[in-house]
Amino acid sequence: MALAVTTTSSSSAAPSTSFFSHLGSSSEAKVPQIGSFRFPERTLVSSGVVNLTQRRSLVRPLNAEPQRNDSIVPLAATIVAPEVEKEEEDFEQLAKDLENASPLEVMDRALEKFGNDIAIAFSGAEDVALIEYAHLTGRPYRVFSLDTGRLNPETYRFFDAVEKYYGIHIEYMFPDAVEVQALVRTKGLFSFYEDGHQECCRVRKVRPLRRALKGLRAWITGQRKDQSPGTRSEIPVVQVDPVFEGMDGGIGSLVKWNPVANVNGLDIWNFLRTMDVPVNSLHSQGYVSIGCEPCTRPVLPGQHEREGRWWWEDAKAKECGLHKGNLKQEDVAQLNGNGNGATHSNGSATVADIFNSQNVVSLSRTGIENLAKLENRKEPWLVVLYAPWCRFCQAMEESYVDLAEKLAGSGVKVAKFRADGEQKEYAKSELELGSFPTILLFPKHSSRPIKYPSEKRDVDSLVTFVNALR
Repeated sequence: MALAVTTTSSSSAAPSTSFFSHLGSSSEAKVPQIGSFRFPERTLVSSGVVNLTQRRSLVRPLNAEPQRNDSIVPLAATIVAPEVEKEEEDFEQLAKDLENASPLEVMDRALEKFGNDIAIAFSGAEDVALIEYAHLTGRPYRVFSLDTGRLNPETYRFFDAVEKYYGIHIEYMFPDAVEVQALVRTKGLFSFYEDGHQECCRVRKVRPLRRALKGLRAWITGQRKDQSPGTRSEIPVVQVDPVFEGMDGGIGSLVKWNPVANVNGLDIWNFLRTMDVPVNSLHSQGYVSIGCEPCTRPVLPGQHEREGRWWWEDAKAKECGLHKGNLKQEDVAQLNGNGNGATHSNGSATVADIFNSQNVVSLSRTGIENLAKLENRKEPWLVVLYAPWCRFCQAMEESYVDLAEKLAGSGVKVAKFRADGEQKEYAKSELELGSFPTILLFPKHSSRPIKYPSEKRDVDSLVTFVNALR
């Protein structure tokens, strides 16, 4: 495994000091950016000087296991220093202090605090912004990425472009070959379409990540509050990782930094364009959230960015497991089942209802049952099956309400039916509910509803569908 150290080429060398001298870093010795791995003959440590042969390299690879070498005199035997009781950092308070800080300031604080024991998790998407922020701090930084073996070719080319642009070496983590072989031989290459994505992600992403984080004390992610429905809306800029362990072992031994938590996607892209950094070519093809090739597709008008991921599943808990700590307990319980997402079991979500308009009829269970039984209706009905907590339903609310207003008086009824909670099983078995939202047209002279087949939920596309079948 390659050493987890990034180096900067002469054409893109980072400045030698941080932008934030007020953080007290400008007068402190920085960790050297190592290119050729030639160290000076003497290395300064604490208040004493130790020959290089008396200690191992300062550079620690991800998932590093210390090698035993009895011929090396322990550093503690050479240098006598007073024991200092380690104070525990209050990261909740730190998160509050940094709530209004810029991503650059948060990144600088993270790199300053953890030095070589922190690394950026890079997915090959717009989180290249993290690398740009790290570069701008002028501090050494490390980058790792999870190569699942099923990424798009464009993503692999993007990795190479990023390494050359910043003069760094990304450390790639790979899944265990035996585990992948067992999964594929037992369940095939595309089992996630049948029983959910969690098992595949656990083998190809979560376990390699766990190994990587065991060599760190902190990691940096590109999570944003506006990215995923129900799972990322409350993430702080820094937190004790609730799921994974760091090099010291045990829950609480790893710190998770989210520098762009409070930044929306549009501002991220404005930053990337302004700084003129390389981006994944998939973005120009309609991809926003990018993962493995079989589980990622472009998003269309009216869709939320995460709808391009695991689109055959419910929208509530679209996490692969890397950020499982974002999930609420009831969501985790569902994910530990068949992996097909989470819903509110009693239908009593504490969120405001959506699609509220005098032109949208709200159907009860009895109402939609009666509508489905009718063979001769006075007029056709367009009905959306939805859940108010679903970010994808929320994303199409405006276009659906506009559609209802446009169709008012046209002889087409526009309605909604809340199909989560206790109504979900009925909606799945009788109304062809696959995921939220599902749109159905009940024709005038047929009892069988027609399911809207497209992911385009803009007004014009929906009107075309209605006019073709009314």
